[in-house]
Formats: sequence, C-alpha cells, structure tokens
Amino acid sequence: MMRIFNKHLRLQDVTIMYFTALAALMVILVASYQAPSIPVDVSSELQLAWNISYAKQEIYMELQVADLKHGVVLGMSDRGELTNADLVVLWDSGTKSYFGDAWSDSEGHVSLDRQQDYELIEAKEKPDGFYLLFKRPFSTCDPKDYLIEEGTVHIIYGLLDQPLASLEELNLSRIHTGVQRVLMLRPDDPSPTLGPDLQTIDVVAPDVIIPSQETTYWCFIQKLPENMPKNHIIMYESVITPGNEAIVHHIEVFECSPDMMDVPQYSGSCDDNMKPRKLNYCRHVLAAWAMGAEAFYYPPDAGLAIGGPGSSRFLRLEVHYHNPLLIAGRRDSSGIRLHYTPRLRRYDAGIMELGLVYTPVMAIPPKQHTFYLTGYCTSKCTQTALPPGGIYVFASQLHTHLAGRGVRTVLVRGGKEVEIVQEDQHFSTHYQTIRVLRKMVNILPGDVLLTKCTYNTEDRSKPTVGGFGIMEEMCVNYIHYYPRTQLELCKSHIDMGYLQKYFNFINRFHGNEQCVCGEVDVTQQFSQLDWDDFTGEVLDSLYNTAPIFMHCNQSTARLFPVSRRPDTNTFLWKACGSQTRTLILSPLFTMITSLLNYANNVKSLFVNFKYYSM
Repeated sequence: MMRIFNKHLRLQDVTIMYFTALAALMVILVASYQAPSIPVDVSSELQLAWNISYAKQEIYMELQVADLKHGVVLGMSDRGELTNADLVVLWDSGTKSYFGDAWSDSEGHVSLDRQQDYELIEAKEKPDGFYLLFKRPFSTCDPKDYLIEEGTVHIIYGLLDQPLASLEELNLSRIHTGVQRVLMLRPDDPSPTLGPDLQTIDVVAPDVIIPSQETTYWCFIQKLPENMPKNHIIMYESVITPGNEAIVHHIEVFECSPDMMDVPQYSGSCDDNMKPRKLNYCRHVLAAWAMGAEAFYYPPDAGLAIGGPGSSRFLRLEVHYHNPLLIAGRRDSSGIRLHYTPRLRRYDAGIMELGLVYTPVMAIPPKQHTFYLTGYCTSKCTQTALPPGGIYVFASQLHTHLAGRGVRTVLVRGGKEVEIVQEDQHFSTHYQTIRVLRKMVNILPGDVLLTKCTYNTEDRSKPTVGGFGIMEEMCVNYIHYYPRTQLELCKSHIDMGYLQKYFNFINRFHGNEQCVCGEVDVTQQFSQLDWDDFTGEVLDSLYNTAPIFMHCNQSTARLFPVSRRPDTNTFLWKACGSQTRTLILSPLFTMITSLLNYANNVKSLFVNFKYYSM
C-alpha cells in the first residue's frame, strides 16, 4: 500500500510538524558522521547537508530551499540521469501539500513508489529558507531505489514552479533540473589534533576573472619560499572565494619536477596551446579537492614532504570552473591551503601511480556500452621495490578521462583477491578527489595490484586510445601511503608485438590484404580498422590474454631492476565475485590466434564460393 506523508497539510502547516522526537533525533545526529552543507545548484538556491549513522545504516539529509514555491525534487541516479532515478518529492496541489518517495521511468515521468523508504522528520520555515529533514536506509531492497554505497553519488534536483493535481503529472524533462556529485559515505574518524608550530601556504588563483563559458581549467604557477627546508604537510583544506562555492568544481595542486631549475610564470587556461611546455612536467600530486570534500588529514605517523633537498620550488595550481549559467565578470581567488610543520613525523608519505601506462597501445573500441581495461603492478615489482614490512595505503585518487565510468583496484596475494583497495562504480571524471580509505591496506612484497577501469564510448564513432588528451583515456589510481619508497610508478601495457599481430589478423579478416601494420603509428592503425563486434571482441580477448610489459619506475624515472620483457609464464588474475581463476597467457593467446587464422580461411572460402557462384 502506498504511503504519503503530510497528505492533508499545506506547506505552511508542514513547518510545525515533527514526526520524530527531536531529542532522540539530536542524539542520533551528534553520534553520527556529519558532512558540510554544499550548494546543490549553481545559483545556491538549494543547500544539502547530511549525517551518516553507520550503526543504523541510515543517512539523514537536510535540504534547504531559499525560495520554495510549489515544491522541490531531490534524487539519485546511476550517472545523474533524470530517467530511472530514485526521488524524494515535496509538492502541492494548490490546496494540499504532500511528501513522498518516488521514481522516474525511462522517459522522466514520475510516480509514487509503492514502498515508501524516505521518512520525513522535520519541515520548517526559517528566515533564510525552507528546511526539510528526512532519512532513509543505505539499502532498501527496493528495485526502484538507489543503493547508497561508497564512491561517487550523482544528486539530481529540480524546483516546481506550478502546483500539481497529481504527482503523475510531473515529468522531470519539463522542469528546471541539474546534477551535483558528492561522496556521501566517508570514514567517521574524528579530526586529529595538529599540534604546535603549524604554518600555512595558500596556493590560490591570482584574482582570476572566470571565463563566461561552461568549463574552464585554469592553471597558475606559484613559487615556494627561497631555501625552504624540509617540512611535512599534515593537513590541507580548500579556500573558496565567497559567492563562488557553486562554480569552483575541483582543485588540484601539483609539484613540478625537481630537475627543472626554473618554471615560467603562468596564469591562464590549462588547455591553451601557447602555455609553457614545462607545465607538462608538473604532475606530482600534492593535494586534491572536489566540491563536497572536507579537509584532508594525514595519519598521525606520516606527513607529505615539502621543501628541502630533492623537492621543487614550483607548484602548479589547477582549478576547474563549472559555469553553466555563463556568468561574466566573476572574480576568483580560490585554491588550497597547505598546513605544514617543521616537526617531521616518523614517516614520509608517498604517492604511487597504479594502472595503465599512458600509451595508445591500450584502446577502447567505439560504440561500446561497457569495455574494460586493466593495469597490473606485478609481484616482481613489489618484491623488488617494497620494504620487508610493506607499505600502508591510507587514501587514493582515482583518475580517468571522459569515457571512464568506473575504477577498481584490488590486492591479490597468493593468487587470490584478498582486499579491495578502492572502488567507485559511479566514477565521473568531473568529480576527482582524494578519498580516505575506511581502513588502511597493507601491501607486502610479492603482492599484486590490479586496477580495472570501465569505459563507455557509445557516443563515439572512432576508437579512443590511451594518452594525455581529454578525448584520449587513462586508467590510474594514485595511492597515498607510508613509509615512502622509491617506487613511484607501477603500471603496465600489453606487448606491442602481440598488438601488431592483432592489427594484421583483423585486416586480413576484413579482406584488407595491403596491411600497413608497422608503417604508421598505433593511433592510425586503430583508426583504420573496420570496427564491428568481432573487431572489438577480439581486442578485448587480446587485452585479457596477451603478455604485458611492466613499468616499475623509481621517483628518479629510472627503472627498478625488473625485466620489462613479456614473460610467457606471467599470470593475470580475474575475479568473479569471491572466486578467482588463474589464466596462463601464452597458450590462451595461441588458441585465439588459431581461431583468427581459421576465421580468415573460412572467410576466404566463402568469398571464393560466392565468386564462383556468380
């Protein structure tokens, strides 16, 4: 039976109703994790705050509406779509007001949910707007509801300007809506005490005039003080210019290569072809913030080194402005405040890159709903580079470009998946922040790390190759750990020789006897293929079975003494649920090669038969 809250109340009547004892509510909220209030829409008409009760597996949300007219819609969907969304709606018919759990169908039509899982706790009018406080479980076992889990949550919203005789009259495509991304479930550890002698450096934009375009990446080079001794960064937080909270989308601070004695001053678009080339060598992540993120604290025993020998005096700030309303003339000095101390902690923290090497060798076929690529950090590399007690991972930053839909890093020990290091099934390149792990992960010498990325290229007619461009792709997890080692990059790509065999096979299969394999670069070879289901499926099989080249790099960019040559005895691990199976690469790829040759012969016979039948 459908249940509707506030069925016979006007909006002004709702403001005096309490559906749960306030005293009990406050006990729950104080004992729960509390997130900051964030602007949901660009104009800051909507503000959302939430508390997490891990004990009860419930989330408490407070929505503030600055100017409530005839109702508001808040919801969650897989990637921010208005269709097939889980919704909570407050609306009025002109004489009565209603609150309920709802959902949208594949065309955006809204209906009340038969199972009402959102519970209204409080609604009231204040001088600064209308407030709704409600709750729901993380998991409701309702197929119409969104499962709230760790990782990115896409929040959708809308305001109702007209009364509704029935909720079924509402179609989300006909009202003003938008999307916001947040991390709802986070560790509930209290903020640690920072101690004395704390100093700060603000790495902020220099009073930038935000361009009146939807998306801008702004870069700025900042120098550290001359002869700065070694310190430890132990915390950082965002510094957002008041009024720009809804436009500043995310911020990153990178350290430039210590090999560069000088980096030109620059303040401008990161995409400007005229920017100094040296900016491309400022890639070592020091800090990252995204809308909704809180201050980032290092573990009590570790800090990130800044200053001193072996470090750079130059930092690159990158600010992503999201300005869909094309607001002109807005000035901004947002950035990140680094809190550091000369009292060095026991361990230097380190940052290590896992995943795939930035190379066009790893590519995604066009028109793919789902395509996977996996990068490996092999046992040979961890055995060589990690200390006997291993390292402890306490945070990570996932990274892909526009086609990325999910990222997952797992720890493999003894041929079995033993732990998920980090996972986001709803990943968006527009929301990248450093994520603190619920518990630290100990990686030992001889362990293997698999980083698997999910891509969608349904809107693309050409293959997407790996590379640095925004329309190219990456698959990376920057793990934050201690104690720091010399291992800075542990990534892979398939053996180029096997990829050339693939190009040759596919061209032969499609009747292209004048194969230009090896005469043009990899990107051109991919673009010249005839892309059908078979071409994509064979490429997927190739990536899952071909030997790999391993990049086990020191922070000096030198390689550890680990062979990069493909090894016919190399093992890759694939997991299905909790079960793991091991694949020996070379025999399986030999079988695929044989099938390709067989398919080529069958096609030749078919063509000859067709010719002689004419």
